[in-house]
Amino acid sequence: MKIRRILATAVAAAVTTPALLLSVTPAFADEKPSAQTQDKPTVAELEKAAAAAQTAYDEAVAAEKAAEEALEATTSPTHPLVVAAKAAKEAAETAGTAKTAADQAVVEARAAVGAAQAVVDALPETATEAERTAAEAKLAEETKKLTEAEATAVTAGAAKTAADTKAQEATTALDDERVALVRKIDQAQKVVKQALADKNAADAALAKAKEEEAEQGGDDEDCVPEAKLTTVVTGLPSTVVAGTKTNFKLRVTNGSKKTMDEVLPFAYVHATDKSGLKDLGELVRLQWSSGSSSTWKTVDNEHYMDAISPLKAGAHADIKMRLTIDASAPAGNGITFVAGDYFNDNGSCGGTPDLEGYEFLIAAAGSKPGKTGDAKPSAHKPNTSDLKPQGGSSARPATGTLAATGSSSATSQLALASGAAVAIGAGALFVVRRRKVGSDA
Repeated sequence: MKIRRILATAVAAAVTTPALLLSVTPAFADEKPSAQTQDKPTVAELEKAAAAAQTAYDEAVAAEKAAEEALEATTSPTHPLVVAAKAAKEAAETAGTAKTAADQAVVEARAAVGAAQAVVDALPETATEAERTAAEAKLAEETKKLTEAEATAVTAGAAKTAADTKAQEATTALDDERVALVRKIDQAQKVVKQALADKNAADAALAKAKEEEAEQGGDDEDCVPEAKLTTVVTGLPSTVVAGTKTNFKLRVTNGSKKTMDEVLPFAYVHATDKSGLKDLGELVRLQWSSGSSSTWKTVDNEHYMDAISPLKAGAHADIKMRLTIDASAPAGNGITFVAGDYFNDNGSCGGTPDLEGYEFLIAAAGSKPGKTGDAKPSAHKPNTSDLKPQGGSSARPATGTLAATGSSSATSQLALASGAAVAIGAGALFVVRRRKVGSDA
């Protein structure tokens, strides 16, 4: 039986289960929610996803390059917008020169009219009719020239305004095109960055899947459920008061007839308030210590207890456990899960078929619950009927100790799968169960 694959499926199911279970109201609590599963992608599917991510990345890079080239092209003198802007600017300059010349002609015409008017005004009374007629004719001629010059100046001014407008529009069109391309490059760079991240993620997922496939290619068939590997909690009260520390014991027993070269104990605690909707994870801490050490280590989704190496047939090992609940924690419900997995030097492996859950109540700080019994397993009782007695004892202590160097990568993967499945779905499961029996706890 492929233990890793089974536990991975359990994790996938647990990911979707809490949201479904926690949404069950008391009115519908008697209806059993259907489990949702989520298949793990195959290597072929991941290869297809990686190829698609590579294509998307290549297209994004090409789009960025095209935008950069388009921006660079706007600096070329042959670019249509550059050509148009240049022609409009030259036309505006020509119109400006014509306007200046027209304005100067008006100035000169006005001066000529003034001079002609001065001649007329200066004629003496003794001037002949011919002299007066000639002077007035000159004034009329210069006045006509002034009118024509002023009309030309007006036309030149209008032409200059139109040319300036076109030049401004052509320049603006070129600038807008460049700004748009800069923005397009910026957007393309963001797309490239995201596409690269997606590509790297897809490549990493594919590489990991191939690595797991290679690692698990021959080993998984040897991994089997082992009912005679048991984990039992003793000394954990059925009610724990917030603001206190509670010491208890986890016993891992090899009830089989074969030595287990390396056994990895697993433990996890999950707690909520009475409603079951508020996770108290930050207020509840589970720690462990080997029998020969006074150092307490935290266990959670990332830190597992060190391996027992070895655990001989019929032997057991005891691990000191400590549960700490912050004084600010409200009254609620808690559950501690335990399990064990083993790995042998010959490649065989396995683990406890189920995860034992020990439920307890959380009483508010300062409460005096009185005498309470020990928390009881909510699953099944461990199978210890075949323990091999030695020297009058029901099970002899393991000759091995908790390994100081920590667990192997292989054991961590197996424990991580089982632990994640429990940690994610545990709270929702016992909340719904308590609602079903009408408990207010």
